[in-house]
Amino acid sequence: MKRRCLQLLATGLVVLGQHAVADGNIEKHANPDTGLLSWQSQGDALQLELIQVLPDYVRAVYSSRGLPREIIDKVSGYCVFGTILHNRSEGPVAYRVADWRYITPDGERHRIRTKTEWVQEWRDMGVAFRWSMLPDDQVFEVGDWGQGFTTIDLAPGSRFDLEYTWRVNDTTYTRTIEGVECAPAEAPVH
Repeated sequence: MKRRCLQLLATGLVVLGQHAVADGNIEKHANPDTGLLSWQSQGDALQLELIQVLPDYVRAVYSSRGLPREIIDKVSGYCVFGTILHNRSEGPVAYRVADWRYITPDGERHRIRTKTEWVQEWRDMGVAFRWSMLPDDQVFEVGDWGQGFTTIDLAPGSRFDLEYTWRVNDTTYTRTIEGVECAPAEAPVH
């Protein structure tokens, strides 16, 4: 029965021009030196890697740029990931962070805050700073890659599933990474 439901779901998504991708190609790693975790997709046109970022690291990066305490405290209060995207296909690949969602354990789907939203808030505070956040949307040519912070409005140590999408030609693909964990409030002790 479960298999039949999955077949129907996959068929429905194909009809809608969207393909669901099973999450069997996600590799989870623990850095042996820091204990911090990362997740990397394998075998997709768009390879995504999420790397936990400690709140103290976020504070250090933003402090070193001379940003106001209010910005430093707000961003470091989010669950932050270093995010690396890489086109592994033989043609252009596009993504839009505004289409991505994080799903909390209660099943609620939430938008991810985009770079444009952060930059506008900072501009309204009189701060001209654009560096560090993952761009909202890009088209990567073959071999292109990009990186930046992705911010999730959750506390340190929280867990969620990440649903992200990308486009190749007119087809949208969706992958869900289950069990993503926000960095702890402080560095793990080794």
